[in-house]
Amino acid sequence: MYFDQRDSAVRFEWGLSGLEALAPMSDVVVIVDVLSFTTAVDVVVAAGGTVFPYRGSIHDLPSFALANDAQFVSPGRQVGAGYSLSPASLLTAPPGMRLVLPSLNGSTLSLFTGGVPTLAGCLRNAAAVARHALTIGSRISVIAAGERWPRDSLRPGLEDLLGAGAIIAHLTGNRSPEAELALGGFDAVQTRLPPTLARCSSGKELIGRGFRDDVEVAAMLNVSDAVPQLVDGAYVDATFRL
Repeated sequence: MYFDQRDSAVRFEWGLSGLEALAPMSDVVVIVDVLSFTTAVDVVVAAGGTVFPYRGSIHDLPSFALANDAQFVSPGRQVGAGYSLSPASLLTAPPGMRLVLPSLNGSTLSLFTGGVPTLAGCLRNAAAVARHALTIGSRISVIAAGERWPRDSLRPGLEDLLGAGAIIAHLTGNRSPEAELALGGFDAVQTRLPPTLARCSSGKELIGRGFRDDVEVAAMLNVSDAVPQLVDGAYVDATFRL
């Protein structure tokens, strides 16, 4: 009970353990994986598409996609290799695309929220996701996915802190100290998001690997009105369901 932030309406935590602590006390959970799962989800869903988060065996990926009448991409990303976890690669995806998207962090969290309504948030759709979350309930938990260190421990990613803070900025209700910290981080750099993402560790890694466009796409603030909500195992635009 010490770690579930139950005395606050707006909460913030990191990773799977944070999700497990907060989800049971939540009306809605927002998953944030800015570089790049939830940004990729937003790009596809904003074009009327459907995204199936996937955390199973890579060997079962083709059959899972076939069973869901969807295309699939291999985990990770490759330069010039068509669609992938790269948000920039998905900007040219056809409207209505059905895509299976493996992701070590964002997909895993998406599939561990139980029966709690689950949204995919990022900088691009922060305001829209916050508005919709408030229509579901007042107890809102924002979960930053983070990254992994080589020994597989959680590496808090600045990009996810900022994405969470951008969403929290549009939420009403009393905030936990953890949520206040995320909001403060966002407030400090909200006018400098593109250079901040480019200079943070995750941004530098992607740029070094040839994916500068992904960082630029992810750093765009409130350019999307899409609200990806997990329905029957797939993210669809909740605004189409109203």
